[in-house]
Amino acid sequence: MAENKTEKFVRELAEPIARQLDYELVDVEFVKEGSNRFLRIYIDKPDGIMIDDCQRMNDAIEPILDEKDPIPDAYYLEVCSPGLDRPLKTDRDFEKYSGELVEVNLFEALNGEKHYEGELLGRKDGIVEILDENGNKISFPKEKISIIRRVIIF
Repeated sequence: MAENKTEKFVRELAEPIARQLDYELVDVEFVKEGSNRFLRIYIDKPDGIMIDDCQRMNDAIEPILDEKDPIPDAYYLEVCSPGLDRPLKTDRDFEKYSGELVEVNLFEALNGEKHYEGELLGRKDGIVEILDENGNKISFPKEKISIIRRVIIF
């Protein structure tokens, strides 16, 4: 899904703040759920995100959002961890999780299947490649993928 103007604007505001606080800005989403609107800022760091980290980022970004006022309607600001099974979106995600087991869900079937699992080989020029359990390399154009995320085994 394409990033909307609000998400892009907030990303540009939040990125340097996250960097200054030693966080990685993973994603920004502005969504309507029921009658409420939510601005969600997802952050991460190598040893994981705790509630105090979310509070620090919230305290740093909230006054700037109030000043710039990019959203005319009422909304809830949420700063949170992306979670272990977050969707992979950025080049950094694909580099970071290369070699790990991922699941790929497609908008439409490829070779009769819409769901694949395998070792992530990477993403280059809009093509995601995995190695399935039989050792077959499978390539997926980015626009055909509805979601790709790590498989978490406990």
